[in-house]
Amino acid sequence: MKVVRSLEERNWRRFVDSHPASNVFHTPEMFRVFSRTKMPPPTLWAVVDDDASVLALLSLAQITLINLLRRLTTRAVSYGSVLCDTGPKGRDALALLLQEYVRQVDGSLLETELRNQTNLERVQPILQQHGFVYEDYPVMMIPLDQSPEQVLERMSKNTRWKIRKGLRDKQVEIKEISEKDDLDSWYTLVQMNYAFHTKRGEYAPLPDRSLFEATFEEMTPKGMAKFLLGYVDGEAAVCSLELVYGAIIHGWYAGMDRKYGRYNPGELLMWHILKWGVENGYRMYNFGGAGRGGEQDGLRHFKAKFGASAVCSGRNTYVHSPPLLGLNSLGFDAYRYLKALLSRF
Repeated sequence: MKVVRSLEERNWRRFVDSHPASNVFHTPEMFRVFSRTKMPPPTLWAVVDDDASVLALLSLAQITLINLLRRLTTRAVSYGSVLCDTGPKGRDALALLLQEYVRQVDGSLLETELRNQTNLERVQPILQQHGFVYEDYPVMMIPLDQSPEQVLERMSKNTRWKIRKGLRDKQVEIKEISEKDDLDSWYTLVQMNYAFHTKRGEYAPLPDRSLFEATFEEMTPKGMAKFLLGYVDGEAAVCSLELVYGAIIHGWYAGMDRKYGRYNPGELLMWHILKWGVENGYRMYNFGGAGRGGEQDGLRHFKAKFGASAVCSGRNTYVHSPPLLGLNSLGFDAYRYLKALLSRF
């Protein structure tokens, strides 16, 4: 076994497509998306055997919260977490990969975060043995292996009422983007969403438009991404980006112009996605995380009203530079406060 930093795409694809726990973030297409953005380039780590068959895989994007303080605010994030062969050889390969990754990366990043999309109980001892500390972090999931009517009945009474009223009124129209020019309206709604949460003190960096342009060009033609826009009387009101792979639909980004809130475009967009998923044979809708600490109740409540329930797949984090991470936490808290304060004006 040996650690490599690149893979032949056919071997990469064969490993991911045949693995029962793989997700869209493990795919070569997703790696190419991150490679085309204005972020630092992603990195690939893999272990292969003598036949070049992949035994373990780790794909990472680098996220910088504050460009002026890149050294203090850059971390690596694996949105799909690690993936290794299901046999004993796979566990050995994962141990080798983590050992080499930590050795080469230590000191150049604040931390590495593995966002587990499935339960990694089988390999948790290996992850923790190599310093990747586990933390409970629930992911909200909606089962789609039932009829549309059953999916609707799982929702809260108020949400069902809003959807049924919206379908009767016919003032909201949901369309899938087919032209790149439509990304202008789509991205404006994402910007509005980030601005709204920043004013509430919930700062997160707005992804550069290049991320969405790359996703549209790389993944939409293969049916791996759906850019949806909801219109109220012809005006763009709500949007979402859905990643599609295997039997899972993954809700990735969304936005909304809140002046159209009384028309409930968000509820109708979600119903459109879930109904499409059921009718096209998908098994699950991944609604993303439920947040940490104080965020948890609000996020869980919002997603639970659509029938989502929490599944605790957790996260694993390795801290490469504890002193810098402490400075980062203090600095980011101050920066977030100032950003929220300035946005009010």
